[in-house]
Amino acid sequence: MSAPEFDKLPSLKYLGLPGDHTPAPDTDPIAFLSQYLHQLPPHILSHYSYITTPKERTTIPTIRNRRLQYANKNPPELSFEQGKKTWPELWQGRERRGVEEGKEEKAWAEKEFLQGKEKHIGKLGNLLAEYEEEREAERVRNIRRANAMQEDDFVPEEDTDSDEEEEPAPEPEPESEEQARAAFERRIRERFIYGLLDNMDYDKVDWDESLDEEDDREAEDRWFNEDD
Repeated sequence: MSAPEFDKLPSLKYLGLPGDHTPAPDTDPIAFLSQYLHQLPPHILSHYSYITTPKERTTIPTIRNRRLQYANKNPPELSFEQGKKTWPELWQGRERRGVEEGKEEKAWAEKEFLQGKEKHIGKLGNLLAEYEEEREAERVRNIRRANAMQEDDFVPEEDTDSDEEEEPAPEPEPESEEQARAAFERRIRERFIYGLLDNMDYDKVDWDESLDEEDDREAEDRWFNEDD
């Protein structure tokens, strides 16, 4: 199914601008949004999702700040548990994969399948749980293998001109579970703000003027610099 076509006329008509106005909404949407974002209503702004990506819109400070304000509200989709399910390739933990999903399958079998009659169920619940763990673990392995192959394409060549061998860097101390969870949440929030998360509804944030605050730029600077 093809994406809807973008029509520049609603934006120009709403703002009272001529048809040949520059920057043009259709050929230079980021520049146009940078100039007129605050003056356009959400029902028109949403059409710019047809011709821009979340990553491209990150260059607009207002949109970046709206994402920051939204992330600071601790939405469930950016929580540790939900984020680990949605973006497992970003989680570096070593626990067994698919445990939660397996529990859900087992619970369904015990409560819903054949009205929970034990004589019909037998060991179905445990079997489904094991299958779900295996499926989830395989899915995560495939994602990580694909990401590793992509990263290998960007490994710079070693500098062969240097005669000195660099001393190996000391191994970092292992993170605690709490530190690992905090680092993961911060990582998905940063990727969200920069428009890098798949399976994320950016439209409901980028075009929401209620997320604007007078001091949001100052808040953004504090958030990004807090670890400096």
